[in-house]
Amino acid sequence: MANGNQAYYFYVLYCADDTFYGGFSTDVMKRFETHQQRRGAKYTRVKKRHPLHLIYSQRFDTKSAALSAEYYFKHQSRRAKELFLAQHQIDWQQYRN
Repeated sequence: MANGNQAYYFYVLYCADDTFYGGFSTDVMKRFETHQQRRGAKYTRVKKRHPLHLIYSQRFDTKSAALSAEYYFKHQSRRAKELFLAQHQIDWQQYRN
C-alpha cells in the first residue's frame, strides 16, 4: 500500500560535458550528493561530467508517474530536452564553460 506522505521526484542534472542526466529519487538532494561523490549512476561517475548541477526537479505523488517522467525525458532528443527545460524556465546555459 502506498504511503500517502511519500513523494517521488524526477530530476535533471546538467553535466560539465554539456549533457543532461535525468533521474528518479525519493530524496533529490541526497541523490544529488551521491552523484557528486561519483557513487551514483554509472553515467555520472565519469570525471569529465563533473561538476554536476541540479537544474530541475519535479514532485510526483506516485512512483509510477515519476518513473514515467524520467523515462520520457531520457528518450527525447537533445533538442526536445532543451525545449522541455525552456518550457520550465530553466536556464541551464548559465553553467556552460
